[in-house]
Amino acid sequence: MTRPNILIFFTDDQRFDTISALGSEVHTPNIDRLVARGATFTHAHIPCGTDGAICMPSRAMLHTGRTLFHLRDGGTSIPREHTMLGETLRDAGYRTWGAGKWHNGREAFNRSFDDGDEIMFGGMADHWNVPVYHYDPTGRYDSRLPQIVHARETNEVLWREADHVHAGRHSSELLCDTAIDFLGRQDGETPFFCYVSLLAPHDPRSMPERFRTMYAPEDVELPPNYLGGHPFDNGGLKIRDEVLADFPRTPEEIRRHIAEYRAMITHLDHEFGRVLDALDENGLAENTLIVFAGDNGLAVGQHGLMGKQNCYEHSVRVPLVFAGPGIPQGVRSEAFVYLLDVFPTLCELIDAPAPPTVEGQSLVAAIRDPEAAVRETLYFAYVSSQRAVKNRTHKLIEYAVRNRTRQTQLFDLANDPWETDNLAAQPGHEDVIADLRAKLLRFRETWEDGTPDRGQTFWERYDTPAEASANA
Repeated sequence: MTRPNILIFFTDDQRFDTISALGSEVHTPNIDRLVARGATFTHAHIPCGTDGAICMPSRAMLHTGRTLFHLRDGGTSIPREHTMLGETLRDAGYRTWGAGKWHNGREAFNRSFDDGDEIMFGGMADHWNVPVYHYDPTGRYDSRLPQIVHARETNEVLWREADHVHAGRHSSELLCDTAIDFLGRQDGETPFFCYVSLLAPHDPRSMPERFRTMYAPEDVELPPNYLGGHPFDNGGLKIRDEVLADFPRTPEEIRRHIAEYRAMITHLDHEFGRVLDALDENGLAENTLIVFAGDNGLAVGQHGLMGKQNCYEHSVRVPLVFAGPGIPQGVRSEAFVYLLDVFPTLCELIDAPAPPTVEGQSLVAAIRDPEAAVRETLYFAYVSSQRAVKNRTHKLIEYAVRNRTRQTQLFDLANDPWETDNLAAQPGHEDVIADLRAKLLRFRETWEDGTPDRGQTFWERYDTPAEASANA
């Protein structure tokens, strides 16, 4: 019997709470279609990241199934000894094809994919002038000419290496068009792995006008954890994401950012719907496993932050939906999972062995039984300044920043999901803090977070006696 096809639709900076079917105000009728016919993990996470560009380690974890501190150079490249998802699927008889953003080295792309198109190497670009490559079987991806890319939102001229630029075509439309073309060329006999990696809803947030006008900033309600600025130095206040809005953050500016963020997601949802329709039109839908996920979350004004360089829920939780043959419909699981679990899950679903380098856990049992547990606790780390651990009721975040002053936050997630009330300095929580700190130190050992090239600076600061304080 032919193994099922696999489509991974991966978005950039889409937070977990941005799907209408799961209670969001964002209009997402096509993602809702997938939620209705599949299994949704409402508590999917990333472990944050060892680089300010959180999406780089996040994508490396997705494609290798490895934990955060077992990547090379934060995911800048993927060594040959780390078997990739595309390699595993190709060995199982799949044609592997990729398009869109790739943040983990050119050699790794060609190891994973036999073919592809409209490939963008690196971080981000203007959505209307995306510097991309056609697939190069040699893996060199030499630029024919340096391209000048004009970011029309910022009036900034950026130099990018590229094979070509589609001036005036939005990135979401460009990538979905090329995916639809690929799907139209399938024969239904050779199984395929189609990886579509969007640039949206990452800034600069621009979209066709009809989607922008769906959300009026004055109608946006600010989240309960909105702040004009973060209450203390978390080690990431000057990174690129944080200068997207002035200090202090004003309600008017944050409402505008939220409105544009929602419009970007509704636009990408529309494009995703065209890909779903193409599966139907080409007779591929019944035998295609679909994974919809995002690489990380985003603050957009929550806790006085704009980016994802933190361990709060808005930044470490992501959407994750599975649908297709063998997946029960309308299932919602609250199991604690990571994106690095996608790799072994797909292996089990297609009855192919996961390579020994994979460290994630298969989610098939939780897909079939939404009450099944996967993990009891989760670990998070942001570069050399933040470490966190959470269980079903509480989250502990520890900060050890440049001046060696320690900061501690404790949140009762069961009663304070917006993480607004720091309990660390309040009496009566000493046992909870002690328990979570013990778990934090166990994760330090099991995840090998502390060797000289893997976060030693944080633990040196953490272990050094210093003035400790708790902040809201």
